Amino acid sequence: MTALLRFDHSRLQVLGLADCLGLLASVPIGRLVYTYGGLPAVRLVNFVVDGDTIVFSTGQGDKLRAAERGDVVAFEADEVQLEYHVGWTVTAIGHLSVVTPDEVATLRRTVPLHSWLPMDDPQLVRLGIESVHGRRLVPWGQRPRSG
Repeated sequence: MTALLRFDHSRLQVLGLADCLGLLASVPIGRLVYTYGGLPAVRLVNFVVDGDTIVFSTGQGDKLRAAERGDVVAFEADEVQLEYHVGWTVTAIGHLSVVTPDEVATLRRTVPLHSWLPMDDPQLVRLGIESVHGRRLVPWGQRPRSG
């Protein structure tokens, strides 16, 4: 039996947890949204999905300090096909943490995580996903009619 598609008031398809995690895992770059000096900050990071967490590498700096504090952050990734006016966006929210040294060795063996930037003393950071929301802009013929 096929699951019934759900749409929001803007006629975007509402995605479930499994679809959101699958889409996040399908792209290599996302945006970490956190607070820096009391203001919003957004940084691109390359990442991997590990179960219900997001893992990325960072050097010394504001992202690592946010993880050391256990800050609540948002993480967003998307993909858009401009020619066809279709795409998706997924936003995950949760607490950051620094991956423990014991976990680092296991993660480096089991997940394909490699920083795109040269770093001195890279640290692994984990975002424990506590909520996730996704929307997909589907082709015109698949969108519900207004009314």
